[in-house]
Amino acid sequence: MNRQKFLLNSIGLSMLFTWPQSLKAYQPFKKAFKVAKNKSRFGESFLYKGKNPNDIKISGQDTDGQVAVFEYTGYEKTGPSLHIHFDQDEVFYVVTGEYRFVVGEETMLLVAGDTIFLPRQIPHTWIQLTDEGKLIYFVQPAGKAEDFFRTMNNLGHVPTKAEADEIHRACGMKVVGPSLSL
Repeated sequence: MNRQKFLLNSIGLSMLFTWPQSLKAYQPFKKAFKVAKNKSRFGESFLYKGKNPNDIKISGQDTDGQVAVFEYTGYEKTGPSLHIHFDQDEVFYVVTGEYRFVVGEETMLLVAGDTIFLPRQIPHTWIQLTDEGKLIYFVQPAGKAEDFFRTMNNLGHVPTKAEADEIHRACGMKVVGPSLSL
């Protein structure tokens, strides 16, 4: 058998054996569902910084861990610390309001209708610039984003730096700097 035929046969056989596993990502979800306005997927209420609803709209449980979708409603000019996600990309869509995002060395102003992609392993943060705002954001793969918000919400107190660092670490993230200020 010549070298080219051998390589083609090898590739063909490897595809044959891995094909069934690769189809898993294309399996349809079991059942459609609706999440009502101002509600979250499982009836949980996560209040970011105690005031701003951050609702799960589509859970990683729904997508076999492929993606999680959140709706954030901001009632104050705030945002997260500069942080890194080690294994997740994020996509933010601004529904209402204005936001300043810092991604790596870039600063971008986003207004209603704008979308931004935040690649994994790049430090990023944002701050809401208007009195009210709304974001829809996707975390892909879902990772432990839901666990992070659930843990922070259920602490019952403002975490110490050590507690916050451990929660971030357990959820595949790391704080690398402060929040933005106006």
